[in-house]
Amino acid sequence: MLSQLRVFLVALEEGSLNRAATRLRMSQSALSRQMQALENEVGGPLLERTTSGVRPTDVGHALASAIPKVLADYDAAIADARRLARGQRDLLRIGYLGSAAQTFLDPALAALRHAHPEVKVKLLDLSPGEQIAGLRKGELDLAITGQEGSFASSEFYTRRLATLPVIAVMPDDHPLARRKKIQLQDLRNERFLSAPEEDMPGRDRWIVQLCRRAGFRPKFTQGANSVSAAFSMVNSDGVIAILPAYLKTFPASGVARVELSDEKATWDFLIVWQRGKASESLRALLDVLSTTVDHACDKARRKVA
Repeated sequence: MLSQLRVFLVALEEGSLNRAATRLRMSQSALSRQMQALENEVGGPLLERTTSGVRPTDVGHALASAIPKVLADYDAAIADARRLARGQRDLLRIGYLGSAAQTFLDPALAALRHAHPEVKVKLLDLSPGEQIAGLRKGELDLAITGQEGSFASSEFYTRRLATLPVIAVMPDDHPLARRKKIQLQDLRNERFLSAPEEDMPGRDRWIVQLCRRAGFRPKFTQGANSVSAAFSMVNSDGVIAILPAYLKTFPASGVARVELSDEKATWDFLIVWQRGKASESLRALLDVLSTTVDHACDKARRKVA
């Protein structure tokens, strides 16, 4: 079918089946058979024969206007697949947490641009659940996410970039808000903010595990599907949100952020990527991420301290 479409376009450009056949280095009878097959597929004539050559019918005009995009998309997909097969993909599709971009992703991309200016990057601000779905559909090459990515470790490669402290976000008039550090057991009578499983798979289970180690089972209230929504609900509903410490500087009013001193109250920062041979550009990004995230995490720890 694609070869027939190309033949049709060449016939239109040349305005003659004979000249089109010459240009395509095929016999005119073979070209005519290609055109007849395409017309049978469409269900009507595409070309009108004239004394000077051929010209498109109304149906031919309609088809001709749509073909270039179809062929361009096909050619781009094939070229992309061939580059990937050679390990030479130079487009990286990255899913990331918007809240972590400035702290972790931006420095890595700056380093990547400096070392590999030929690499193009497509960024998608997605929740952890959306990132995992994008990896499964083949729409992402790499996900930069929280420990929610560990739930897909059987399907994809994962690497822990860093382990960060955890903070409790509470209303700024809460009795514990002025403390520098608290323990989770200090929050045993509080309501904890939940997270939708489709957006943050395993987030509530992680909080349950932390609280059980502290000797209680948490009581959850309604969920928040974004960081900004979480801070807003803490302020308006008086609930507690358990979040990674890099969010201690997230701009929000009416809340306090207090570090948890529990030894195992930590949050893992992960990258997740497709199994199989990694392209050169992907390997380069993995390398710069490891370096720049280490530096960013050191800064985040100092801010918490």
